[in-house]
Amino acid sequence: MDESTTFMSTSEYPYESETTPGDYDYTGDTGMCQKSWVRDFRGHYEPPLFWIIFILGAVGNIMVVWIYTTVRNRLKTMTDVYLLNLAVADLLFLCMLPFWAVDAIKGWHFGLPLCKIVSAVYKINFFSSMLLLTCISIDRYIAIVQVTKAQNLKKKRLFYSKLACIGVWLFSTLLALPEFIFAQVKTDGNLSNCALVYWDNAFNRTKILVLSMQICMGFCFPLLIMFSCYSVIIRNLLQARNFEKHKALRVIFAVVFVFILSQLPYNTTLIMEAVQAANPNITDCATVTHFDIAGQVTRSLAFTHACLNPFLYVFIGVRFREDLFKMVRARVGGLGKSGISKTPAVQSRPSGMSDTDTTPALSI
Repeated sequence: MDESTTFMSTSEYPYESETTPGDYDYTGDTGMCQKSWVRDFRGHYEPPLFWIIFILGAVGNIMVVWIYTTVRNRLKTMTDVYLLNLAVADLLFLCMLPFWAVDAIKGWHFGLPLCKIVSAVYKINFFSSMLLLTCISIDRYIAIVQVTKAQNLKKKRLFYSKLACIGVWLFSTLLALPEFIFAQVKTDGNLSNCALVYWDNAFNRTKILVLSMQICMGFCFPLLIMFSCYSVIIRNLLQARNFEKHKALRVIFAVVFVFILSQLPYNTTLIMEAVQAANPNITDCATVTHFDIAGQVTRSLAFTHACLNPFLYVFIGVRFREDLFKMVRARVGGLGKSGISKTPAVQSRPSGMSDTDTTPALSI
């Protein structure tokens, strides 16, 4: 496959497609396809959005890490462990966005080693975030549906959660190996791009394999687990007569809705890319251009999940919100740091109402 031949494709991270380093794409039927306006659109659209996501996400996730390490002093539940790792993963992911913001304006000027590192680190934390959200849904299923078992295995569950986090990071690193292997800096004139350059083999098997693996593990698998766990949780909550349990339904719906809204469009474009790579019949310039624009927009939408996670999984949680208010009141009242750390994390609740009862959507 000649490298200048254009296929309907987008990259899995926010830079130009691996086959479009210059201002033109070549199509089999229409010849030269002017793509400079697509690059101009990206240069105006992505940088401000990425900086907004970076700032909001950094503030929210840093506050999450601060609360867990300063106020509570220790991780009490499986969800606490997952949420802390999720905040760290989101922070590392957000640290990659400034590179893409600069790249959208000036091209890639950071060299090949940093191209591979930034691409791989970005993917590691993208996958770890999705898998940690999956772990949270499984933990909520165990804590709410399997209450007795959860109480009997409380200490073991906390140990298992730490093992699960180690497994998530290792598995995410494995899934990100293609980024480290195939990421290259391509130069055309004065413009350089950090892009994936797949091996040249029949029917684009390498590209299809990588895309299929990342779609399945980065979206389909987490969505299936979340849908299964939360469906059972919702059924249990609807059978309960506790008002606090019914309030938690709004949290569950928000979690699932935001996950689908932010990730489904992006993964749809990846599925279309994989299908077209297997059968590259679409070479129309307008179609390819529109697909590039769609890929840029859906990627940006997917990135917003990193700044929404603290609000969905933490700030609307009862225990975390009370911790935050206590910390603010303590600071305003001039209490010392030791006084803050010894402040109880949660207020007393009515008897017979466990933590999983009052905050069934997320035990935080």
